[in-house]
Order: sequence, then C-alpha cells, then structure tokens
Amino acid sequence: MNAAGTVFDAAIAGAGPAGAACAAVLARAGWRVLLADAGGERDARIGENLPPAVCHLLAELGLREAVRADGHRPCLGSWSSWGDASGRASDTLRQLQGDGVQLDRARFDERLRAAALLDGVRFWPSTHLQIDRPAEDGLPHAVRARATSGGDTVQVGARWFIDATGRAAAPACRLGARRERHDALLAFHLRLESSGRNDRDGRTWIEAVEDGWWYSVLLPGGERVVSFLGDADLVDRRTLLSGDGLWSQLQSTEHLRALCAAHGYRPCAAVQGADACSSELDQPAGHRWLAVGDAAQAFDPLSSKGIGNALHTGLCAARAMLAAEGGDAGATGRYAAHLRDIHRVYRAQLAAVYAQERRWAGQPFWARRHARAVTAAHPPVAATLA
Repeated sequence: MNAAGTVFDAAIAGAGPAGAACAAVLARAGWRVLLADAGGERDARIGENLPPAVCHLLAELGLREAVRADGHRPCLGSWSSWGDASGRASDTLRQLQGDGVQLDRARFDERLRAAALLDGVRFWPSTHLQIDRPAEDGLPHAVRARATSGGDTVQVGARWFIDATGRAAAPACRLGARRERHDALLAFHLRLESSGRNDRDGRTWIEAVEDGWWYSVLLPGGERVVSFLGDADLVDRRTLLSGDGLWSQLQSTEHLRALCAAHGYRPCAAVQGADACSSELDQPAGHRWLAVGDAAQAFDPLSSKGIGNALHTGLCAARAMLAAEGGDAGATGRYAAHLRDIHRVYRAQLAAVYAQERRWAGQPFWARRHARAVTAAHPPVAATLA
C-alpha cells in the first residue's frame, strides 16, 4: 500500500471470490479498481464444494478450465442419512453440468485474485479498507475511505464502494444497513488425518442427529474435515471448542464414526467455530455502494450456495454499477431486489429440506425448523441463484 494513486472508480473491501469476481468485471470495462483485503479469516477456511450447476459462473469469468487444472478434488455426489437411518447415495454423473469440485479454498481464492490482477486491478493485501462517508453527488469522488496497513493510513477516493468483507459486513452496517438473522446456526469444524492415506471417497457425507447434523468431505490435500452444525443456544461451545470435545461427540454418530474408524482418522488440528446462520442485509445497496457475497446474504451450509452466491453477486453487482454509470438509475435497486428474491426462495427451499427429517421432531433444533417449513411462504419461482 502506498499513497500514490489513491483515486479509483471502485474500492472493494474484501478479496474473496465475491470481491475478486466483481473487481475483474469492472477492470475489464476499463475501471480503475482497488481490491483490499484484511486477511486473517481466509487463512482458517476449510475446503468448500462448488456444485456443478454454478460452474458456468467461472466460465463467465474465463476461469473454468484454469480452475479445473488447479488440482481441486472432484466431488462425485453425496451420501446422506437424512430422514431415515439407512442412508442413501446420489451422484453427479447424470448431471449435464458435469462433476462438482471440492475446492482447496486458498488455491481457489488465489486463482480469482490473480485473474483480477491480470485484468489491471490494484491489490492491497493485509489492508483494512473502511468507508468514511459517501460524498454528495457532484463531488469528484463519491466515496471517501481509509486504508490501513501496518499502522499506516492513507485516504482513498472512489466513485463506488463495495463491501465484500463477509458476514460481519462492517462497512455496510456503518452506512446504515442492518443484519437480519433467520436462525442461530453455528458450525464446528475439525480436521482429521490418517497415516494410511487410503481414503478415496470424494462424496459429501451428511448425517442428521438429535441436536443438529454433521457433514464431512475429503480435502484436496488428503485430510478429511468433519463439521457439526447446531444452534447457538443448544450447544456447549466451550466443550466443543476445547480438547477432544468435538471428536468425542463425533463418536455418537453412526455412519461418520464408522467412516472415520475404517480409515484410522485422528484429529490433527484445533476445532474451528464459525457463524453458519442464514442471514441477509436489509439494505444490500445504497448511494454508490453495494454489498456482495456473504456480506450481502449468507446461507446454511446444507444448501452449498456460498461460493455460487459469492460469484453470482460479484458479477451482478459489477453489472449494476456499470449500468448505473451508463445512466440506468434503477440498476442498483434491481440488484437489491434480486438478492431479496434469492434469499426468499432459498429459505423456502431450505425449510422443505429440513422438513424431510422427522426422527427427532420433538427436539428443539428440529422443531424450530419444522415450524419454519409450515409457515414458509411460496416465493416467486423466477428468483433463482443460477
């Protein structure tokens, strides 16, 4: 980061998939774009699944083949014990879009950032970018922001500001947006390793339990991650985050316990906890600013919509800004309405999936979700993510 060249057409806080996708599209349109990333959170991210239905978003960025060549592990479907104890398998072999991908998140994020830089984006790593205020129309720069790195601070001027900072969405909240949380879901992740290295099951495993549900995936590096999802007021966070708490709780499962035992898995890292609730900003766009990715709206991991939504909102936000600069006064308003439609459809679909599990209907975790399924509105079918 340096003080030279601190005037941009767009300043983007957050260099994950949403921010990088947005930056690339704007830069290709000739915009001067700053992409700043504070780091930290991304270092702790586990692998995530990219469903085949959203791989076309990578094609729009010209990155589909590059990502395929990056050594991510194919995800050939799922195995789930959901609704009954026996379990069932599904695969992606019959899907026209091809296989899904189990991402190495660090490699995937770096690929997107590198592509944005090749398009001419200025990247400031380890930099906190915080909006000071939107200026009045007619001023040279519609947004004033502060970029801080290593104790040094410079002022940044930009015509647009994009919040891609994740679920916290601090810049958008500073501008008056509020986070609407639709549940209290938390995720607890544990990495496992096996000396045998003979696990070849690339499917996503899902197992419902009395107080929540588990999932597990094989990471590209050969480790396996197991994750427990439960409500904040129903779980003992201190126990799950300390020592062998999560590993001990895994032993109460049936199918995942057997899978891990068959390959001799043992914990190899500390448990990581994370917010996993369904949430959205009540205002994902305003005067010369927009929120993208998890900052705008976040999803239950059961939906596998996180990465797809990040790419989709990044692309849509860039197009909305380009349209607005071209004289379309309603472009950002339509962007905000589109996001609200997406989340409304998603919540109805999610409620229907949770309603399929009835074995513990009287337990608080499941009773809450069954109540949402009963009261779920029927949203417009036209609002879809992909």
